[in-house]
Amino acid sequence: MILDTNALSDLLSELPEIERYIVSAHGLYIPSIVLGEYRYGVRNSRFRMQIEEKVTDLLQDVAVLAVESSTSNFYADVRSELKRAGTPIPENDVWIAALVRQHQMPLLSRDAHFDAVERIVRLSW
Repeated sequence: MILDTNALSDLLSELPEIERYIVSAHGLYIPSIVLGEYRYGVRNSRFRMQIEEKVTDLLQDVAVLAVESSTSNFYADVRSELKRAGTPIPENDVWIAALVRQHQMPLLSRDAHFDAVERIVRLSW
């Protein structure tokens, strides 16, 4: 299962609603884009050190998905399809959707705009 930024945030906040998805996953993956978005979000937090420690601990148990040259083909397809359909989504989310499609795993996210991307499965809590 691939985690979106809001899923990563809720996981690190130990939100009980997300737990059922996490325990049933056969593996957890975090796109490098998500990791960057999350770390950007906590840069100015007064709890930054504690949060970064949680991130470091989590990264021992999950895999980080990097954007590779092959990902660019999935990105181009997703972005083209969304443009044709008139349903754009945020740029970073196009990259996340491309990784989801490339690795053929479900995405855990509260962002309903991912539903506009064909051939990906979004799970929500």
